[in-house]
Amino acid sequence: MNLLPHVAARLLGVPLAKVAARCMVGQSLDAQGIGAEVHPPYFSVKEAVFPFVKFPGVDTILGPEMKSTGEVMGVGETFGEAFVKSQMGAGTKLPRPFDADGKPTGKVFISVKNSDKPKALEIARALVAMRFEIVATKGTAAFINEGGVACGVVYKVAEGRPHVVDLLKSNQIVLVINTVEERRNAIADSRQIRTSALLSQVTTFTTMAGAEAAVEGMCCMDHLGVISVQEMHARLLSA
Repeated sequence: MNLLPHVAARLLGVPLAKVAARCMVGQSLDAQGIGAEVHPPYFSVKEAVFPFVKFPGVDTILGPEMKSTGEVMGVGETFGEAFVKSQMGAGTKLPRPFDADGKPTGKVFISVKNSDKPKALEIARALVAMRFEIVATKGTAAFINEGGVACGVVYKVAEGRPHVVDLLKSNQIVLVINTVEERRNAIADSRQIRTSALLSQVTTFTTMAGAEAAVEGMCCMDHLGVISVQEMHARLLSA
């Protein structure tokens, strides 16, 4: 069963599963006191929890199979804040450009399919604005550089050394953004990048939507607030 209704129920303060069950036996929404659509005065983000860290060597790319083992929800005043909290709840670490001593933490590696390169350029632009250093495979790096964003070139595994897996193993990469064409050989060619990132405990995003949300969230990491469930529902009632 998809657990999304349970998350939405907590967000809206409405027991949606019970409401749906009563509807199925003929009880109307009006009879249950369900009126106008609820518009929460805050943002909520559901995140799936994946057990990849317990299975070294697995490919973290997502497909139609059910791979999640649970879910969490983050709530915030902005989408970025809610997204960061959802990642924290799921155990996903989003990097900062510098550590507590002011030293660079590492580079962001980007390698995306052709149709995703325009979005990758904007993501790279935002990351550079946050003072991250960007590296990418040859084609992606060329597109990003042509767009006016500084980006270093790193070899694919088959192109020579040092390649991206070498950089991952030497802890030079702190975030991986990797999308591939939906072809078996394309997925296989980049598998080693994702499995090496997993072994090195480097957060990886395999969709542009996830990468865009992560970048928006990383801008909010120093401005996180706290909202209790009681306050959340009180604001719902007064909205």
